[in-house]
Amino acid sequence: MQALSFKNLNPKIVNKLQTAYVHEKSRRRLIDFTLHTKPDYEVNWHHERLCEALDKLISGETKRLMVFMPPRNGKSELGSRRFPAYLLGKDPNAQIIAASYSADLASRMNRDVQRIIDSPEYRDLFPNTSLNGSNVKTIGNGSYVRNSDIFEIVGHKGFYKSSGIGGGITGMGMTYGIIDDPFKNRKEAESKTIRNAVWDWYASTFYTRLEKDARVLIILTRWHEDDLAGRLLKQAEEDPEAEQWTVINYPAIAEQPIDETDPREIGEPLWPSKYSLEALTKIKKAVGTYEWSALYQQRPSPSEGNILNRKWWKYYRVRPERFDEIIQSWDCAFKDNNDSDFVVGQVWGKIGADKYLLDQVKDRMDLPTTINALKNLTAKWPSATTKLIEDKANGPAVIQMLKHEISGMIPVNPQGGKVARAYAASPEVEAGNVYLPDPSIAPWIHDFVEETAAFPNSTNDDATDCFTQAMIHWQTPRDIKRVARPTIGSLKRR
Repeated sequence: MQALSFKNLNPKIVNKLQTAYVHEKSRRRLIDFTLHTKPDYEVNWHHERLCEALDKLISGETKRLMVFMPPRNGKSELGSRRFPAYLLGKDPNAQIIAASYSADLASRMNRDVQRIIDSPEYRDLFPNTSLNGSNVKTIGNGSYVRNSDIFEIVGHKGFYKSSGIGGGITGMGMTYGIIDDPFKNRKEAESKTIRNAVWDWYASTFYTRLEKDARVLIILTRWHEDDLAGRLLKQAEEDPEAEQWTVINYPAIAEQPIDETDPREIGEPLWPSKYSLEALTKIKKAVGTYEWSALYQQRPSPSEGNILNRKWWKYYRVRPERFDEIIQSWDCAFKDNNDSDFVVGQVWGKIGADKYLLDQVKDRMDLPTTINALKNLTAKWPSATTKLIEDKANGPAVIQMLKHEISGMIPVNPQGGKVARAYAASPEVEAGNVYLPDPSIAPWIHDFVEETAAFPNSTNDDATDCFTQAMIHWQTPRDIKRVARPTIGSLKRR
């Protein structure tokens, strides 16, 4: 088909055609609407993906959507400001209830949506969607209501009602429900009483306002594994008949392949033009690994720990001068250039009943790099004559290639599952017999503690596997049989 040429057309006509084209695009896609009503908005790939997911919520392809992103990465601007205004332009009869942790924040979002609808750029796109020109608090005179709690679309059934979590929304139905940050801060999220109150409000008030075929959008930064999103996802996992959710989850730094919507390589930042890798590294140091994992990586872990309680670990600044035995423990990746698994090698020392983590290497390595890492650790710790290497993944290849060069390599075929092995090792930690290097001399220990605390729900468990492998090596066969194979009942009691 021959390309359309504007060369011989009147410039005014060309301008009208181009404007009409831009307006039509802005009516069809949320990302184009956002750029039309906020031309200075800096669009990154994750904004486009989020807008695509919100477009699917409007079309009905998606009915339940959760969005997890780090703070200040654009999720509220798109989900709580642009999306409601865009939705009411496309459907002036849409009935929206939007909630946040406080009525004040919800009211501010309400006013922001009103400003968008009042803008001339919006009227260019959706002239049939308009608000009452004055502040009308009641409908006693038949006027359409407009205030910081609720506004109605003139000439239509649509409205936007804002509320704080726990606020009253009874007597109103909704075709769209939006919850943006149901918890104000960690203090609230750590409170089981407040978590239960949020859940009760969602189940008994918010959810009961949904009309047939209604859609729900939950936007939040993860504070706690038992937050509103966590409970809903657990419910969906345990009960196939429960509502299933589409989840948009973009951590600040890519840790593993998530899905086809995330184009990043592992280790790349989410929005490099705003938060570079260097800036994110500084943030991690400033807030600590515990906060970082939840707020920025969307990977909250229990405040104490699932199996390995973070309060059980002991720390040392000066290690003992001698040990009864020093060993290496290795967990190798499943293939070269693996996208998610780490290779981890640890050095442990034992004196009496006490065990000391002396050193660790952890990185994504191919087979040649793994071999060099084992050689280097052996040269650094020549007294670690025993080298435990899990007899899986690249482990057998490492042993085969180094058995005539490095002595003491023992293949370990782990017994039972990962969880059972963690329970087998946990009494050592609980009893206060496991010492880690103080963070002042080994900053990497923060990541080790967070991984073990989150286990078995951690993104990576390679360091945990190394640790349990070393602990079980030092247990007697009787202890292994007694502890490493707990019954289902005993697991529940724990």
